[in-house]
Amino acid sequence: MIRGDSTILELQAARLAARHARAIARRRLALTLTSASLALIALGAAALTPAPTLRGAGELPVAQWASLRLPAPVPQAPAPLANQIAALGAAFDGRAGIAVRDLEGGWTAAHDGEALYPQQSVSKLWVAVSVLDAVDRGVLSLDDPVLVRREDLSIFHQPIRDHVGRNGYATTVGELLASATTRSDNAANDILMRLVGGPDHVRSVISARELGAISLADEERYFQTAIAGLDWRPEFSFGRNFWRARAAMPQETRRAALEAYLASPPDGASPAAMVEALDRLAAGELLSADSTALLLDLLAQSRTGPERLAGGLVEGWTLAHKTGTGQVLGPRATGYNDVGLLTAPDGRTYAVAVFIAETTRPVPERQALMQAVTRAVIAQHHGLDPAAVTEDFNLLPLAAQENADLRLRGDFPAP
Repeated sequence: MIRGDSTILELQAARLAARHARAIARRRLALTLTSASLALIALGAAALTPAPTLRGAGELPVAQWASLRLPAPVPQAPAPLANQIAALGAAFDGRAGIAVRDLEGGWTAAHDGEALYPQQSVSKLWVAVSVLDAVDRGVLSLDDPVLVRREDLSIFHQPIRDHVGRNGYATTVGELLASATTRSDNAANDILMRLVGGPDHVRSVISARELGAISLADEERYFQTAIAGLDWRPEFSFGRNFWRARAAMPQETRRAALEAYLASPPDGASPAAMVEALDRLAAGELLSADSTALLLDLLAQSRTGPERLAGGLVEGWTLAHKTGTGQVLGPRATGYNDVGLLTAPDGRTYAVAVFIAETTRPVPERQALMQAVTRAVIAQHHGLDPAAVTEDFNLLPLAAQENADLRLRGDFPAP
């Protein structure tokens, strides 16, 4: 029994000793881990502690902060004009976009200014810029001869067609440019587009100048037939062939093509981008000084749309502009536009763009919207209330030129 009891006691002592040894080992391990953690924390703290600074240290960063300049605030349009522009756009029965930019003040007043609207013949501006860019680079000359053949003709409004006989019509780059800009001649525009390298080249010119939300479709003959749901055929240049082909189409097919065009116009531009581009054109940022002067002079000679923006002019004010007019389906008119540079007697200039994507309102009401925008700008400039100005406000209206709106043939839509 004593030996057995001794054995039991020995075993108990052994177990106690083992537990004690394990406890000591655990404490040593804990101390080791704690020491390692404290060492790591100390190293991290040392890394985060900045080095002692010397006298004069930090002066350069302070100088850099002191020289910082915050961006200048965006100029704001006068509230009365901004409110009137918004009211005019909202009240019009149709989808209309309006923008007015003061070239001196740098502000823009707009209604739906960032949305895309079909340009129609307003896009001839960018073909003109591309032609004059080629002239500036010495690739083209305004005196270069061009022979216009019957197969070069386009569609809709093309006054040059009356001069093209079996042997063609001899002209120059400069004459084609004048006809495309002042008379909105589709054939002249298409020929010029081909001369500079086609629509892709014109798009590259627009892109290189970073004109923003402004695009270009194709030659008028391809572009306009696609809007009607047709493919171009050369006979569409003559007689009533295009009208017959369009009238023979199912109305749903034609309507679907028009809807697709309006939903995503390949010639789309925003009113805000348009007035900024006109600002840059006037400032000489797009072309050489000579080419800028020539294009502005051609726009001032425009014979189209005298009752659009120009219908709101008063004595002493001038307008250099480009119009655009799209196709009509039933009562629905599309792409009724006018953009330009409106200059006061004192030389202050405003870029103005009015785009009507679609409406069922008659032509006089569309023109009245544009005239109201012109009068609002003039009223603001002269310190009058833009909202209170009507057709008979106390500045002398400037009568439109007799027969200035070019309609050589009754079956052609105005440009």
